[in-house]
Amino acid sequence: MTILVIGLNHKTAEVEVRESIAFDSEKIIKGLTGLRALQGVKEAIILSTCNRVELYLHADGDSNTVGRVKEYLSGFHNIPVEVLDGALYAYGGMDGVRHLFRVASSLDSMVVGEPQILGQLKDSYDIGLKEQSSGIILNKLMKKAISVAKRVRTETKIAENAVSIGYAAVELAKKIFGDLGDKVFMLLGAGEMAELAARHLTGSGVKEVIVANRTYERGLALAVEFSGRAIEFSEFKSELSHSDIVICSTGARAYVLDFAEMEKIMKTRRQRPVFIIDISVPRNIDPKINSLDNVYLYDIDDLQGVVDANLNERLKESLKAEEIINEEIDVFFNWMQSLDAVPTIVALRKNAEGIKNEELAKLYHKFEGVDEKYKQAVEQAMNSMINKLLHPPTTALKGNDEDKDILISVVRKLYGLNGK
Repeated sequence: MTILVIGLNHKTAEVEVRESIAFDSEKIIKGLTGLRALQGVKEAIILSTCNRVELYLHADGDSNTVGRVKEYLSGFHNIPVEVLDGALYAYGGMDGVRHLFRVASSLDSMVVGEPQILGQLKDSYDIGLKEQSSGIILNKLMKKAISVAKRVRTETKIAENAVSIGYAAVELAKKIFGDLGDKVFMLLGAGEMAELAARHLTGSGVKEVIVANRTYERGLALAVEFSGRAIEFSEFKSELSHSDIVICSTGARAYVLDFAEMEKIMKTRRQRPVFIIDISVPRNIDPKINSLDNVYLYDIDDLQGVVDANLNERLKESLKAEEIINEEIDVFFNWMQSLDAVPTIVALRKNAEGIKNEELAKLYHKFEGVDEKYKQAVEQAMNSMINKLLHPPTTALKGNDEDKDILISVVRKLYGLNGK
Protein backbone atom coordinates (compact mmCIF):
# COMPACT_ATOMS: atom_id res chain seq x y z
CA MET A 1 0.00 0.00 0.00
CA THR A 2 1.18 3.53 -0.73
CA ILE A 3 0.30 7.23 -0.66
CA LEU A 4 -0.55 8.57 -4.11
CA VAL A 5 -1.06 12.21 -5.15
CA ILE A 6 -2.53 12.92 -8.59
CA GLY A 7 -3.38 16.41 -9.77
CA LEU A 8 -2.65 19.56 -11.73
CA ASN A 9 -2.00 23.16 -10.74
CA HIS A 10 -1.23 26.66 -12.00
CA LYS A 11 2.25 25.54 -13.07
CA THR A 12 1.12 22.59 -15.19
CA ALA A 13 -2.27 23.60 -16.61
CA GLU A 14 -3.87 26.69 -18.13
CA VAL A 15 -6.87 28.17 -16.35
CA GLU A 16 -9.28 26.64 -18.90
CA VAL A 17 -8.02 23.14 -18.04
CA ARG A 18 -8.16 23.83 -14.31
CA GLU A 19 -11.74 25.06 -14.69
CA SER A 20 -12.76 21.96 -16.65
CA ILE A 21 -11.53 19.58 -13.96
CA ALA A 22 -12.62 21.60 -10.89
CA PHE A 23 -14.88 20.04 -8.25
CA ASP A 24 -17.59 21.99 -6.45
CA SER A 25 -18.87 20.62 -3.12
CA GLU A 26 -21.50 18.42 -4.80
CA LYS A 27 -19.02 17.03 -7.30
CA ILE A 28 -16.49 16.31 -4.56
CA ILE A 29 -18.97 13.99 -2.81
CA LYS A 30 -19.72 12.13 -6.06
CA GLY A 31 -16.04 12.10 -6.94
CA LEU A 32 -15.03 10.54 -3.63
CA THR A 33 -17.57 7.77 -4.11
CA GLY A 34 -16.32 7.09 -7.63
CA LEU A 35 -12.65 7.12 -6.67
CA ARG A 36 -13.14 4.63 -3.85
CA ALA A 37 -14.92 2.32 -6.27
CA LEU A 38 -11.80 2.16 -8.46
CA GLN A 39 -9.67 -0.96 -8.22
CA GLY A 40 -6.73 -0.40 -5.89
CA VAL A 41 -8.04 2.78 -4.18
CA LYS A 42 -8.73 2.38 -0.45
CA GLU A 43 -9.09 5.98 0.73
CA ALA A 44 -9.52 9.32 -1.07
CA ILE A 45 -9.61 13.08 -0.44
CA ILE A 46 -10.16 15.75 -3.11
CA LEU A 47 -8.71 19.27 -2.91
CA SER A 48 -10.10 21.73 -5.48
CA THR A 49 -9.11 25.42 -5.57
CA CYS A 50 -8.75 28.04 -8.30
CA ASN A 51 -5.08 27.15 -8.68
CA ARG A 52 -5.08 23.37 -8.22
CA VAL A 53 -7.05 20.15 -8.22
CA GLU A 54 -5.39 17.28 -6.35
CA LEU A 55 -6.46 13.80 -5.31
CA TYR A 56 -4.85 12.30 -2.21
CA LEU A 57 -5.19 8.55 -2.27
CA HIS A 58 -4.28 5.56 -0.15
CA ALA A 59 -3.84 2.90 -2.81
CA ASP A 60 -2.16 -0.41 -3.47
CA GLY A 61 1.12 -0.60 -5.35
CA ASP A 62 -0.53 -1.36 -8.70
CA SER A 63 1.23 0.67 -11.39
CA ASN A 64 -2.05 0.93 -13.34
CA THR A 65 -3.80 2.93 -10.60
CA VAL A 66 -2.70 6.28 -12.03
CA GLY A 67 -4.07 5.35 -15.45
CA ARG A 68 -7.40 4.27 -13.98
CA VAL A 69 -7.69 7.53 -12.03
CA LYS A 70 -6.87 9.56 -15.16
CA GLU A 71 -9.57 7.74 -17.14
CA TYR A 72 -12.01 8.26 -14.28
CA LEU A 73 -11.35 12.03 -14.23
CA SER A 74 -11.79 12.17 -18.00
CA GLY A 75 -15.16 10.46 -17.78
CA PHE A 76 -16.33 12.30 -14.67
CA HIS A 77 -15.70 15.73 -16.18
CA ASN A 78 -16.43 14.69 -19.77
CA ILE A 79 -13.10 15.92 -21.13
CA PRO A 80 -10.71 14.05 -23.47
CA VAL A 81 -8.01 12.15 -21.62
CA GLU A 82 -5.48 13.77 -23.98
CA VAL A 83 -6.22 17.13 -22.35
CA LEU A 84 -5.02 15.71 -19.04
CA ASP A 85 -1.92 13.96 -20.36
CA GLY A 86 0.34 16.99 -20.32
CA ALA A 87 -1.18 18.60 -17.25
CA LEU A 88 -1.50 15.85 -14.63
CA TYR A 89 1.32 14.90 -12.30
CA ALA A 90 1.50 11.87 -10.04
CA TYR A 91 3.65 11.43 -6.94
CA GLY A 92 3.86 8.22 -4.98
CA GLY A 93 5.16 7.27 -1.55
CA MET A 94 7.59 9.75 0.01
CA ASP A 95 7.34 12.11 -2.99
CA GLY A 96 3.56 12.24 -2.54
CA VAL A 97 3.84 13.00 1.17
CA ARG A 98 6.44 15.69 0.49
CA HIS A 99 4.19 17.31 -2.13
CA LEU A 100 1.21 17.43 0.25
CA PHE A 101 3.31 18.89 3.08
CA ARG A 102 4.62 21.57 0.69
CA VAL A 103 1.09 22.37 -0.50
CA ALA A 104 -0.21 22.64 3.09
CA SER A 105 2.73 24.87 4.04
CA SER A 106 2.12 27.13 1.00
CA LEU A 107 5.50 26.37 -0.53
CA ASP A 108 3.82 25.24 -3.75
CA SER A 109 1.44 28.21 -3.98
CA MET A 110 1.47 30.94 -6.60
CA VAL A 111 2.34 33.32 -3.74
CA VAL A 112 4.64 31.53 -1.28
CA GLY A 113 3.37 31.90 2.27
CA GLU A 114 -0.26 32.71 1.46
CA PRO A 115 -2.57 31.43 4.23
CA GLN A 116 -5.68 30.39 2.29
CA ILE A 117 -4.50 26.98 1.13
CA LEU A 118 -4.35 25.49 4.63
CA GLY A 119 -7.99 26.38 5.27
CA GLN A 120 -8.97 24.90 1.92
CA LEU A 121 -7.10 21.70 2.75
CA LYS A 122 -8.86 21.47 6.12
CA ASP A 123 -12.22 21.86 4.39
CA SER A 124 -11.36 19.05 1.96
CA TYR A 125 -10.33 16.81 4.83
CA ASP A 126 -13.58 17.56 6.67
CA ILE A 127 -15.56 16.42 3.63
CA GLY A 128 -13.48 13.24 3.48
CA LEU A 129 -14.24 12.55 7.12
CA LYS A 130 -17.94 13.23 6.67
CA GLU A 131 -18.16 10.98 3.61
CA GLN A 132 -15.99 8.34 5.32
CA SER A 133 -13.62 8.28 2.35
CA SER A 134 -10.67 8.99 4.63
CA GLY A 135 -9.44 6.15 6.85
CA ILE A 136 -6.56 5.47 9.21
CA ILE A 137 -3.83 6.33 6.67
CA LEU A 138 -5.21 9.55 5.17
CA ASN A 139 -6.49 10.68 8.57
CA LYS A 140 -2.96 10.45 9.93
CA LEU A 141 -1.51 12.02 6.76
CA MET A 142 -3.89 15.01 6.78
CA LYS A 143 -3.43 15.68 10.49
CA LYS A 144 0.31 15.55 9.99
CA ALA A 145 0.11 17.91 6.97
CA ILE A 146 -1.89 20.42 9.02
CA SER A 147 0.54 20.21 11.95
CA VAL A 148 3.50 20.59 9.57
CA ALA A 149 1.96 23.75 8.08
CA LYS A 150 1.40 25.19 11.55
CA ARG A 151 4.96 24.35 12.54
CA VAL A 152 6.30 26.06 9.40
CA ARG A 153 4.32 29.22 10.20
CA THR A 154 5.46 29.16 13.83
CA GLU A 155 9.14 28.42 13.25
CA THR A 156 9.75 30.48 10.10
CA LYS A 157 8.81 33.94 8.83
CA ILE A 158 7.42 32.61 5.57
CA ALA A 159 4.05 34.31 6.06
CA GLU A 160 5.55 37.67 7.03
CA ASN A 161 6.31 40.63 4.76
CA ALA A 162 3.88 41.93 2.15
CA VAL A 163 4.07 40.32 -1.28
CA SER A 164 1.40 42.31 -3.14
CA ILE A 165 1.21 46.02 -3.95
CA GLY A 166 -1.87 46.43 -1.75
CA TYR A 167 -0.35 44.73 1.26
CA ALA A 168 2.92 46.61 0.73
CA ALA A 169 0.99 49.89 0.89
CA VAL A 170 -0.59 48.91 4.21
CA GLU A 171 2.74 47.69 5.59
CA LEU A 172 4.46 50.99 4.72
CA ALA A 173 1.58 53.05 6.13
CA LYS A 174 1.81 51.19 9.43
CA LYS A 175 5.57 51.74 9.56
CA ILE A 176 5.04 55.48 9.13
CA PHE A 177 1.98 55.99 11.35
CA GLY A 178 1.73 52.91 13.56
CA ASP A 179 -2.00 52.70 14.27
CA LEU A 180 -4.17 53.74 11.31
CA GLY A 181 -7.37 54.09 13.32
CA ASP A 182 -7.25 57.91 13.43
CA LYS A 183 -6.01 58.45 9.87
CA VAL A 184 -7.86 59.90 6.86
CA PHE A 185 -7.35 58.12 3.55
CA MET A 186 -7.89 59.63 0.10
CA LEU A 187 -8.25 57.65 -3.12
CA LEU A 188 -7.31 59.96 -5.98
CA GLY A 189 -8.47 58.41 -9.26
CA ALA A 190 -9.80 54.90 -9.79
CA GLY A 191 -7.16 52.77 -11.45
CA GLU A 192 -7.55 49.02 -10.92
CA MET A 193 -4.37 48.62 -8.87
CA ALA A 194 -5.15 51.73 -6.84
CA GLU A 195 -8.60 50.35 -6.00
CA LEU A 196 -7.06 47.08 -4.85
CA ALA A 197 -4.59 48.90 -2.63
CA ALA A 198 -7.44 51.05 -1.33
CA ARG A 199 -9.39 47.95 -0.31
CA HIS A 200 -6.43 46.75 1.75
CA LEU A 201 -6.11 50.14 3.42
CA THR A 202 -9.80 50.56 4.19
CA GLY A 203 -9.74 47.05 5.63
CA SER A 204 -7.01 48.16 8.04
CA GLY A 205 -9.38 50.43 9.93
CA VAL A 206 -8.68 53.99 8.75
CA LYS A 207 -10.97 56.59 10.31
CA GLU A 208 -12.30 58.19 7.12
CA VAL A 209 -12.22 57.52 3.36
CA ILE A 210 -12.40 60.25 0.70
CA VAL A 211 -12.75 59.45 -3.01
CA ALA A 212 -11.89 62.01 -5.71
CA ASN A 213 -12.40 60.93 -9.32
CA ARG A 214 -12.73 62.83 -12.58
CA THR A 215 -16.02 61.02 -13.14
CA TYR A 216 -17.99 61.95 -10.04
CA GLU A 217 -20.52 59.13 -10.42
CA ARG A 218 -17.72 56.54 -10.42
CA GLY A 219 -16.17 58.21 -7.36
CA LEU A 220 -19.54 58.16 -5.62
CA ALA A 221 -19.97 54.43 -6.29
CA LEU A 222 -16.52 53.72 -4.81
CA ALA A 223 -17.22 55.95 -1.82
CA VAL A 224 -20.36 53.96 -1.09
CA GLU A 225 -18.39 50.69 -1.40
CA PHE A 226 -15.72 51.98 1.00
CA SER A 227 -18.24 53.60 3.38
CA GLY A 228 -16.66 56.98 2.65
CA ARG A 229 -17.56 60.23 0.93
CA ALA A 230 -17.04 61.42 -2.63
CA ILE A 231 -15.72 64.85 -3.64
CA GLU A 232 -15.27 66.60 -6.96
CA PHE A 233 -11.80 66.01 -8.42
CA SER A 234 -11.13 69.76 -8.38
CA GLU A 235 -11.49 69.78 -4.58
CA PHE A 236 -8.82 67.19 -3.76
CA LYS A 237 -6.00 69.69 -3.05
CA SER A 238 -7.96 71.44 -0.34
CA GLU A 239 -8.81 68.07 1.20
CA LEU A 240 -5.11 67.16 1.33
CA SER A 241 -4.69 69.48 4.29
CA HIS A 242 -6.25 66.82 6.51
CA SER A 243 -5.65 63.62 4.50
CA ASP A 244 -2.89 61.46 5.94
CA ILE A 245 -2.67 58.70 3.31
CA VAL A 246 -3.17 59.20 -0.43
CA ILE A 247 -3.23 56.65 -3.24
CA CYS A 248 -3.12 58.23 -6.67
CA SER A 249 -3.88 56.73 -10.08
CA THR A 250 -5.65 59.26 -12.28
CA GLY A 251 -4.40 58.39 -15.75
CA ALA A 252 -3.34 62.00 -16.30
CA ARG A 253 -0.44 62.66 -18.71
CA ALA A 254 1.00 65.40 -16.47
CA TYR A 255 1.45 65.99 -12.75
CA VAL A 256 -1.80 66.69 -10.91
CA LEU A 257 0.17 67.83 -7.84
CA ASP A 258 3.47 69.71 -8.03
CA PHE A 259 6.15 70.68 -5.53
CA ALA A 260 4.95 74.26 -4.87
CA GLU A 261 1.36 73.13 -4.27
CA MET A 262 2.43 70.43 -1.82
CA GLU A 263 4.73 72.84 -0.02
CA LYS A 264 1.72 75.10 0.69
CA ILE A 265 -0.39 72.12 1.76
CA MET A 266 2.27 71.00 4.26
CA LYS A 267 2.16 74.43 5.90
CA THR A 268 -1.61 74.10 6.38
CA ARG A 269 -0.98 70.59 7.78
CA ARG A 270 1.54 72.10 10.22
CA GLN A 271 4.06 69.55 8.95
CA ARG A 272 2.02 66.53 10.05
CA PRO A 273 3.32 63.48 8.09
CA VAL A 274 1.59 62.45 4.89
CA PHE A 275 2.08 59.18 3.00
CA ILE A 276 1.47 59.35 -0.76
CA ILE A 277 1.49 56.35 -3.12
CA ASP A 278 1.63 57.24 -6.82
CA ILE A 279 0.72 54.07 -8.71
CA SER A 280 0.23 55.97 -11.99
CA VAL A 281 2.33 55.34 -15.08
CA PRO A 282 3.34 57.95 -16.09
CA ARG A 283 3.58 59.37 -12.59
CA ASN A 284 0.89 61.85 -11.51
CA ILE A 285 2.70 63.30 -8.48
CA ASP A 286 5.85 65.44 -8.84
CA PRO A 287 8.74 63.26 -7.50
CA LYS A 288 10.40 66.39 -6.02
CA ILE A 289 7.66 66.40 -3.39
CA ASN A 290 9.48 63.56 -1.64
CA SER A 291 12.19 66.04 -0.61
CA LEU A 292 9.74 67.93 1.61
CA ASP A 293 9.96 67.24 5.32
CA ASN A 294 7.41 64.70 6.57
CA VAL A 295 6.27 63.78 3.05
CA TYR A 296 6.72 60.11 2.20
CA LEU A 297 6.17 59.61 -1.53
CA TYR A 298 6.38 56.16 -3.12
CA ASP A 299 5.83 55.27 -6.77
CA ILE A 300 5.01 51.89 -8.33
CA ASP A 301 8.69 50.97 -8.66
CA ASP A 302 9.29 51.72 -4.99
CA LEU A 303 6.40 49.48 -3.98
CA GLN A 304 7.50 46.74 -6.38
CA GLY A 305 10.96 46.95 -4.82
CA VAL A 306 9.40 46.37 -1.39
CA VAL A 307 7.41 43.41 -2.75
CA ASP A 308 10.46 41.89 -4.46
CA ALA A 309 12.58 42.25 -1.33
CA ASN A 310 9.86 40.64 0.75
CA LEU A 311 9.50 37.80 -1.75
CA ASN A 312 13.23 37.15 -1.46
CA GLU A 313 12.87 37.02 2.32
CA ARG A 314 10.05 34.50 1.99
CA LEU A 315 12.17 32.38 -0.33
CA LYS A 316 14.96 32.36 2.25
CA GLU A 317 12.47 31.25 4.89
CA SER A 318 11.20 28.55 2.55
CA LEU A 319 14.57 26.79 2.88
CA LYS A 320 13.97 26.50 6.62
CA ALA A 321 10.47 25.22 5.88
CA GLU A 322 11.87 22.51 3.60
CA GLU A 323 14.07 21.28 6.46
CA ILE A 324 11.03 21.03 8.72
CA ILE A 325 9.18 19.09 6.03
CA ASN A 326 12.07 16.64 5.68
CA GLU A 327 11.97 15.98 9.42
CA GLU A 328 8.22 15.44 9.41
CA ILE A 329 8.35 13.11 6.40
CA ASP A 330 10.66 10.83 8.39
CA VAL A 331 8.24 10.90 11.33
CA PHE A 332 5.29 9.99 9.12
CA PHE A 333 7.07 7.15 7.35
CA ASN A 334 8.34 5.73 10.63
CA TRP A 335 4.68 5.53 11.64
CA MET A 336 3.78 3.95 8.29
CA GLN A 337 6.52 1.35 8.70
CA SER A 338 5.34 0.54 12.20
CA LEU A 339 1.92 -0.34 10.74
CA ASP A 340 3.52 -3.06 8.61
CA ALA A 341 4.70 -4.79 11.79
CA VAL A 342 1.43 -4.49 13.71
CA PRO A 343 -0.14 -7.79 12.48
CA THR A 344 3.07 -9.67 13.34
CA ILE A 345 3.29 -8.09 16.81
CA VAL A 346 -0.37 -8.93 17.46
CA ALA A 347 0.15 -12.53 16.26
CA LEU A 348 3.30 -12.84 18.36
CA ARG A 349 1.47 -11.69 21.49
CA LYS A 350 -1.56 -13.87 20.73
CA ASN A 351 0.67 -16.91 20.20
CA ALA A 352 2.42 -16.33 23.53
CA GLU A 353 -0.90 -15.87 25.33
CA GLY A 354 -2.15 -19.13 23.85
CA ILE A 355 0.91 -21.04 25.04
CA LYS A 356 0.62 -19.48 28.49
CA ASN A 357 -3.05 -20.40 28.86
CA GLU A 358 -2.38 -23.93 27.65
CA GLU A 359 0.45 -24.47 30.16
CA LEU A 360 -1.53 -22.94 33.00
CA ALA A 361 -4.43 -25.26 32.29
CA LYS A 362 -2.06 -28.27 32.51
CA LEU A 363 -0.55 -26.96 35.73
CA TYR A 364 -3.89 -26.38 37.45
CA HIS A 365 -5.08 -29.82 36.32
CA LYS A 366 -2.13 -31.44 38.13
CA PHE A 367 -2.61 -29.39 41.27
CA GLU A 368 -6.33 -29.27 41.83
CA GLY A 369 -7.61 -27.09 44.61
CA VAL A 370 -4.92 -24.41 44.20
CA ASP A 371 -6.21 -21.21 45.83
CA GLU A 372 -6.77 -18.01 43.84
CA LYS A 373 -3.85 -16.10 45.39
CA TYR A 374 -1.46 -18.81 44.18
CA LYS A 375 -2.99 -18.73 40.69
CA GLN A 376 -2.65 -14.94 40.51
CA ALA A 377 1.00 -15.11 41.58
CA VAL A 378 1.78 -17.77 38.95
CA GLU A 379 -0.03 -15.85 36.19
CA GLN A 380 1.75 -12.61 37.09
CA ALA A 381 5.09 -14.40 36.95
CA MET A 382 4.29 -15.92 33.57
CA ASN A 383 3.05 -12.57 32.20
CA SER A 384 6.27 -10.93 33.33
CA MET A 385 8.33 -13.66 31.70
CA ILE A 386 6.37 -13.36 28.42
CA ASN A 387 6.79 -9.58 28.38
CA LYS A 388 10.53 -9.88 28.87
CA LEU A 389 10.85 -12.57 26.19
CA LEU A 390 8.76 -10.62 23.66
CA HIS A 391 10.32 -7.24 24.35
CA PRO A 392 13.39 -7.66 22.04
CA PRO A 393 11.50 -8.89 18.94
CA THR A 394 8.69 -6.35 19.50
CA THR A 395 11.16 -3.48 19.83
CA ALA A 396 12.95 -4.62 16.68
CA LEU A 397 9.68 -4.82 14.75
CA LYS A 398 8.70 -1.30 15.83
CA GLY A 399 12.08 0.07 14.79
CA ASN A 400 13.11 1.78 11.56
CA ASP A 401 15.21 -1.01 10.10
CA GLU A 402 15.65 -0.64 6.33
CA ASP A 403 15.13 -4.41 5.99
CA LYS A 404 11.81 -4.34 7.87
CA ASP A 405 10.16 -6.80 5.45
CA ILE A 406 12.95 -9.35 5.96
CA LEU A 407 12.79 -8.89 9.74
CA ILE A 408 9.02 -9.47 9.77
CA SER A 409 9.44 -12.61 7.66
CA VAL A 410 12.16 -13.98 9.96
CA VAL A 411 10.14 -13.33 13.14
CA ARG A 412 7.06 -15.01 11.68
CA LYS A 413 9.11 -18.03 10.65
CA LEU A 414 10.99 -18.32 13.96
CA TYR A 415 7.82 -18.15 16.04
CA GLY A 416 5.69 -20.24 13.70
CA LEU A 417 3.29 -17.44 12.82
CA ASN A 418 3.00 -17.88 9.05
CA GLY A 419 -0.24 -19.80 9.36
CA LYS A 420 -1.72 -17.30 11.84
